[in-house]
Amino acid sequence: MVSLGKGNIGILSTGALGVSLFYHLTNQLQDLEGKVYFLERPNSSSGIALRKAGEIIIVYPQGQQSFSADMWLKPDFITCYKSGYLPEIVLICTNPDQLLAIISSVVDLLGLIYEREGFESLYNSLPLFVLCSNGIYFQRFRQVFIEKLEEATLFGYLPDLWPTIMPQIVGHLLRGVTIQTGIREGHGMNTIYRPGFSGKTVITGGDAETRERCHQILASRGAWYENGGLISATRLEFDKALINLTFNLLGQLYSIDAQGKFTRLTVGQILQAENIHQIRELVAQVFRVGKGVKVYQKNESYEVILQEFLETCKPHQDHIPSSLQWVDIKLRLNELEAKVTPTESWLIEPLMRYAKACQLEETAEYFQSLKEQLIQKLALAIHFNTLNDTITL
Repeated sequence: MVSLGKGNIGILSTGALGVSLFYHLTNQLQDLEGKVYFLERPNSSSGIALRKAGEIIIVYPQGQQSFSADMWLKPDFITCYKSGYLPEIVLICTNPDQLLAIISSVVDLLGLIYEREGFESLYNSLPLFVLCSNGIYFQRFRQVFIEKLEEATLFGYLPDLWPTIMPQIVGHLLRGVTIQTGIREGHGMNTIYRPGFSGKTVITGGDAETRERCHQILASRGAWYENGGLISATRLEFDKALINLTFNLLGQLYSIDAQGKFTRLTVGQILQAENIHQIRELVAQVFRVGKGVKVYQKNESYEVILQEFLETCKPHQDHIPSSLQWVDIKLRLNELEAKVTPTESWLIEPLMRYAKACQLEETAEYFQSLKEQLIQKLALAIHFNTLNDTITL
């Protein structure tokens, strides 16, 4: 049997969030004994580019460190399995639209384990996979995971997993809802990463045993991880959606003026008094959907949820939201498109679907309107950027 690297943590992949998690899981780069490292996304063009650049540069309050890509960026987890250094935990920090391919790779990994080691190793040789990407998706992807396992059984890549081992395998898929921040600056060989202050990540989903094991390993490294116990992953996703929609979606609307000029705004700037009415409206609409799908209970108060949300934001006043970082980079590269990014799509689309299912038509229309406003603002930014470049030339 190929044993997992007990206590080892692989981070998929080297984006702003992944690098920030690496920074805190290594005690701010003080514990570099090799138990925390990056994993390459299967068939990743960005991984190829990073290897070509040759280094991962992390800038932090005490200075700057450069990490060899060859040493700290391991291959995809199927290649890691074949080479015998698969980690016990994989923190998945990719864009939400990349998660489906990753789940398919997890099923492929299980097929390989079965082929090489047999039925008894399917549980013990499988890492714990923690989905850390933003969005409201955990229930959906857990169902997709089960469907893909059933499909693999149908085609003979896996044995029948019911009723014994299927729940254990599905229990290896967990959700890590995080408010960890970080910044990526530049692109290609000029990319640098600036980790944010230590932020909380709540581990939920899975089964009690795997959840506690995951929490113990992560928390033992001094980073801020909590065991969410029986708290619904979807509830935590709704709570986090308030933050992401406010600072990433509304933040984009506020950062692009009527002429299309883009300005990098911080959390504190987005929370200025003139924006509070729209922020309160957004929180109210998300809360309405949450009540409709029983994520928020009848006795819960909108005002309490709002205040908890505002309290959560206080330590991050100087942070520039990830979508604003993304817009800034894309504008500099002349690659910005007038469409909703995956981060916002995996929040807006599920909320619209839930709203329609609960017959909250006005709420569904509200989120549709936000989408349209965002696309219009991005189009304005593209036009302004193109015009400015033409004038400069």
